[in-house]
Amino acid sequence: MSRRAGVFVTRRPGLVLFAALVFLALSVVFGAEATGRLKTQGYDDPRSQSSRAALVAAEHLGASPNLVVVAQARDGSVDGPAARSEGEELTRRLAAQPHVSAVTSYWTGGAAELRSRTGQAAMLVAHVDGDGEQLGARVERLSEELTAPSAQGAPGAALTVHVGGPALTDAELQDIAESDLKRAEAVVLPGTLILLVLAFGSVVAAALPLLIGVLAIAGTLLVLSVLGSVTDVSVFALNLTTALGLGLGIDYGLLIVSRFREELAAGYLPRTAAIRTVRTAGHTIAFSAATVSAALATLLVFPPYFLRSFAYAGIAVVAIAAVSAMTVLPALLALLGKRVNAWPVPWRRRARTGSGSRFWEGLARIVVRRPLLAALPVIGLLVVLAAPFAHAGFATPDDRALPTSAASRQTGDLVRDAFDMKGADALTVSVTGTAPRSAREDYVRRLSALPQVAQVSVVAQVSPVSGSGSGGDGPAQLSVVPRVDPRSRAAQQLVHDVRDVPAPAGSEVLVGGPTAVLVDAKDTVADRIPLALALITVTTFVLLFGFTRSILLPLKAIALNALSLTAVLGAMVWIFQTGHLSGLLGFTPGPLSTTMPVLLFCILFGLSVDYEVFVLARIKEARDAGEGNTDSIVTGIARTGGIVTTAGALLAFTLLSFGTSQVSLLQFFGIGAGLGVLLDATLVRGVLVPALMRMAGGLNWWAPKALRPKVPQPAPRPPPATARRCAPGRCSPSRTVVRTHAHARR
Repeated sequence: MSRRAGVFVTRRPGLVLFAALVFLALSVVFGAEATGRLKTQGYDDPRSQSSRAALVAAEHLGASPNLVVVAQARDGSVDGPAARSEGEELTRRLAAQPHVSAVTSYWTGGAAELRSRTGQAAMLVAHVDGDGEQLGARVERLSEELTAPSAQGAPGAALTVHVGGPALTDAELQDIAESDLKRAEAVVLPGTLILLVLAFGSVVAAALPLLIGVLAIAGTLLVLSVLGSVTDVSVFALNLTTALGLGLGIDYGLLIVSRFREELAAGYLPRTAAIRTVRTAGHTIAFSAATVSAALATLLVFPPYFLRSFAYAGIAVVAIAAVSAMTVLPALLALLGKRVNAWPVPWRRRARTGSGSRFWEGLARIVVRRPLLAALPVIGLLVVLAAPFAHAGFATPDDRALPTSAASRQTGDLVRDAFDMKGADALTVSVTGTAPRSAREDYVRRLSALPQVAQVSVVAQVSPVSGSGSGGDGPAQLSVVPRVDPRSRAAQQLVHDVRDVPAPAGSEVLVGGPTAVLVDAKDTVADRIPLALALITVTTFVLLFGFTRSILLPLKAIALNALSLTAVLGAMVWIFQTGHLSGLLGFTPGPLSTTMPVLLFCILFGLSVDYEVFVLARIKEARDAGEGNTDSIVTGIARTGGIVTTAGALLAFTLLSFGTSQVSLLQFFGIGAGLGVLLDATLVRGVLVPALMRMAGGLNWWAPKALRPKVPQPAPRPPPATARRCAPGRCSPSRTVVRTHAHARR
């Protein structure tokens, strides 16, 4: 099948390139709408009890506040005549704004908790209607109007206004993420091109992987635009699209171009070399894309659309990059021929011939000579890095993911520092159905008796429908204020304790609130992790077994991936939770997001298997050509070590650029993924893989006889005596050349 594909794309290269150009144009035109259709949030399970409780609360109490306005008195107290007058005017002005409802203000009969502990600030809360980009535009306009100097009166005004809340946090997250993405692209694209020129040894060859990356990114934006119109998709999927599109374009481009150069150096004409490249490197890319897609598809088992969005983007970018690499690149190479080495870098001559790496060949020989001595220090380092993950804590993201310069972050810090907001952190208990008043009162008493409960109050009571004959009260909304920090383990245990209290007869109880959202988010991830691990393990094993026809090699790959990824997660705890490097990177230390470790694990697992396939393909090819276990390992590492480390370094450069983001979620993703790629492309593939394969010996390729069917091997080398130098079907005996045995083994 690979050969037929190669023959087709090299026979009609102009048609293939025209189709690619049309696809790129359509993707750019229609994919440009993707940004406006994507959303922030998406960290919770819409089917969880806390999400259902929020819906019930909205039904009976109205939409929850998503805008917070804090007014600070410039002199004295917010109860002073001038401050009170301006506060009442601010309240009227906010309530008069379009799309604003449920305004509650300290100056118009609001609760005492809307006044700061010192009396120097007061709060207004409101709900702004809308969703996505529409809501973001509205709250940003409100923020500008309320904080503008003209909106706060004359220079002698009594109040200074700050605006924040979840709606503005989401809008600023999206704006900063888009700004960071543009800045990263402005640095990454030219930087990547320079590094590619050095890696490939010529400008023309370096441009080819970038072309594949651009096709993959543009095509994925088109996919996300379509999906964003029919389902919820996270805006952060754009960052993965850019990083993975460039990364896989480089991976597959390196593999294809290097193999094409190798075939040219062996004496084949461009079209024949391109066909052979598709049969060998294309075969490897097909399996690589399947394994990476399978790992990313695992994210679909998690209900939060934040995680599912990365599956949509990841699978799309992998598929488009793989198809482009196996069609567009061979078509271009067949046309370019030896001009692929045009505009060369003088000191990179070996790269232009597709020769193996002397460094990696030397390292492989050292490793296979003393495999245990080489493997133990690397394993020890990974274990040390993994240790902090045992103490990982988790939370749901809030405005503290933003830089301190963001308006919603400043307002959030002000609220946390100056106000007693226990009520805002309270658990909300929605009691639906009807029950006798005595049963409701008994239920409230049992809640109040829980050790960590400070106060239970009835926020709202809905009368039963007249004539229902129920004889009881209608739905009620209770507020359960905890005595402890809402992020603490004691508060999370309180959620379970409240849910364990039997509901009044004839009623259903739903427990929500910030702590309940955190508990449900953790439970959702924990409940799905066994299924996700089973799926990623089984699919990886099946695909790698189909590629290698070995039982041991897939198991070895899975074990090494698990070890290296746990090391990365441990390093992320050390950096982001305990706060090391927080001064350098400018983030606020705190518990990890409930979704980010899962995302990082699945993406890095797929990329690790990607590199594993690259290495095993050349080791297996050398073994099938008759080399022994040790020699085939050395040959495979020599042929792929430079490709894998170059691809890994370039992808890490792209990923680490997100470490300069102002959003801590993107910093976590960029630094974690970049570190994981570097570890895998160097220590794991360069040391652990050859060491363990050397120790396993003949067991590397063992499989039960029933699982070893005869399968055609991809593109075997011709006998040393002859080689075709022209396209299939167009050779004549006079165009056959004799090669020496040494030339044949090159």
